Amino acid sequence: MSRVAKYPVKLPSGVEIKLDGDQLSVKGGQGSLSMAVHPDVAIGQEDGQLTFQPSESAKSWAMVGTTRALVQNLVTGVSEGFTRTLEINGVGYRAQAKGQTLNLTLGFSHPVDYELPEGVTAETPKNTTIVLKSADKQKLGQVAAEIRAFRPPEPYKGKGIRYGDEQVRRKEAKKK
Repeated sequence: MSRVAKYPVKLPSGVEIKLDGDQLSVKGGQGSLSMAVHPDVAIGQEDGQLTFQPSESAKSWAMVGTTRALVQNLVTGVSEGFTRTLEINGVGYRAQAKGQTLNLTLGFSHPVDYELPEGVTAETPKNTTIVLKSADKQKLGQVAAEIRAFRPPEPYKGKGIRYGDEQVRRKEAKKK
């Protein structure tokens, strides 16, 4: 039984919810997002809160908890937005944001130009720091993972792209 689903989702001021059949739309200051709701989940709205109820099947409690977490991410995204920070380590490694393109110099023979998808913006306060912002948490995480995959951090020198909160376990070099 999911304990997550027992807590209601509080709607901050300025956030509008529209439930149309199995499609849920959320509008706020950061934009609008939508998702499909599982048929085993019933969503109720009362007093600025969303409540979630399962159907009679055994699998429905798991789906209620998942749906509640996804709806909470939608509400947080359109009201506050999400941020993900990437750090670049390595001699000559740098990044530069130009509009919807992120130019990366990562030690390859060519620069890497990454086109950001719609809804995700990038800033480079320093040439070794990338700050990604979006209202969609899932899309933001996917973009951060794709950028990190160009040069993941290696354990011997620590060179590469890592998340801002990631700890890279270092290994000792081979001894003679």
